[in-house]
Amino acid sequence: MAVKLSSAEVQSALTALPGWKLADGKLHREYRFDDFTLAFGFMAASATAIERMNHHPEWSNVYGTVIVDLTTHDAGGITKNDLDLAATLERLAQRLL
Repeated sequence: MAVKLSSAEVQSALTALPGWKLADGKLHREYRFDDFTLAFGFMAASATAIERMNHHPEWSNVYGTVIVDLTTHDAGGITKNDLDLAATLERLAQRLL
């Protein structure tokens, strides 16, 4: 089982994740793409990595915006899995932004 990180560990990790913040106890990021096709492309490209990691985000899409929240429910908070997924999503998004 993944281990919940301390607040200090999360805050330290956020320095390496531009655009990500802590909101309601979750890692939170809003991506704003130029259009729906790019936003959907980001989600589709992310799906393979998400499945491989077996760590699924809470996310939504409206036109060019994708909102992502990450937490590990089993651990009751943010874990290394969430940080790893955030970094992966960030790399994929930067190709399309």
